Amino acid sequence: MKKSLVEGVVLLLISIILIFYQFNQIPKNLSYDEVEFARLALHLDKVPYTPYSPLATGHSTLYFYIILFSFKIFGITSFALRVPSAAFGLLNVFLIYILMRKIFDNKNSFMPFLLALVFVTLRWYFNFARYAFEATFLLFLELSSITLFFEYVRKKDKFFLAQSGFFSGLAFNSYLPGRLFFLVPLFFLAIKRRLTSIFVFIIPFLIVITPLCLYLWAHGDSRVNQQLYPVNTELTISQKVNFLSQNVTFFVSSFFIKGDMNGRHNYPRKPSLNPIVGVFVLLGLCLSFLKLSNFYNQFFLAYFFISALPSLLTYPWENPNILRTFTAIPSLVFFIGNGIQFLMRLKVKFQKRLFVFFVFVLFAISSFYEIRTYFVYQSKVFDQAFEAVGSLKENLIKPYVK
Repeated sequence: MKKSLVEGVVLLLISIILIFYQFNQIPKNLSYDEVEFARLALHLDKVPYTPYSPLATGHSTLYFYIILFSFKIFGITSFALRVPSAAFGLLNVFLIYILMRKIFDNKNSFMPFLLALVFVTLRWYFNFARYAFEATFLLFLELSSITLFFEYVRKKDKFFLAQSGFFSGLAFNSYLPGRLFFLVPLFFLAIKRRLTSIFVFIIPFLIVITPLCLYLWAHGDSRVNQQLYPVNTELTISQKVNFLSQNVTFFVSSFFIKGDMNGRHNYPRKPSLNPIVGVFVLLGLCLSFLKLSNFYNQFFLAYFFISALPSLLTYPWENPNILRTFTAIPSLVFFIGNGIQFLMRLKVKFQKRLFVFFVFVLFAISSFYEIRTYFVYQSKVFDQAFEAVGSLKENLIKPYVK
């Protein structure tokens, strides 16, 4: 307990520093999307409850009610607009820590702390926690559902399963990729052919998603038609297959070769994973396939695939896009853990402490590299990537120009 408390405090301090250091200065300006998100949130205060808004190109409103609540507490400021994303960014670190404690052997007691540290120091992760996009909120909902689902698997208590279904429903009401997440736990319930368990999961899920589904049934979702090429009836099957093959190439290369070009998401062209992280991810991914009978390997491979789908199904000229694949990060962290655990088992007992020290040094170098890239280099492109100069209130009275 004392060790967990110390690790939790250290993770909290590191997370606060990474997410809140120069919080309103890096990035200093707002993006036009953030301004539109603020408009959407403020509009919700003027109308009866709605699960979806066509404003800002169309969004489910769950996250924007949270932004509205933040405005009521802190005022209409950039800080209030961005702080919900930062808060969920902090919470996710502890959810990852809890998840990794459930998965990896007690013998490797350093693993949950190390993996949570790798998670929060990934530039891909903490970048999105520093401004007002919905990614960290969606990840919070998915990680909550996964944590509860694993608790159900361990204890066979259907109360946890119902809660997992509830959070899966909330994820469906979040950022567009969240509409696919429920398929992961549902798949594992289905292959066990436990109808009672399926109903326990699906009933709270359906209750939560019903208002949004009724709205979309009546009005449709323009974002789906605009972004997903499989629903474009003017394209041939050959064209769609070609788009898919291009997207697979973009998706894989974004990790190791050529990354997202969007300066808000990434330092343009830089791979999402640095070489140290990338090697452990590849090792752990291969091990997950080789040991496919393991439940956790199955689960995180399925989760990784579902996280990749939003990028694979959008038009190639919009890829690579690491915002759409943001929820792949927990699977990557799991693969890293798989790789470390495999290497540990190759070591004889007296070498364990030396190996643990070596791994911590290696990932300390990785974390330093990530943090330096963000604050020294990526921050320099933010003046162009975040176009809305001035305060949030000043930008709200300007016409939207993108």
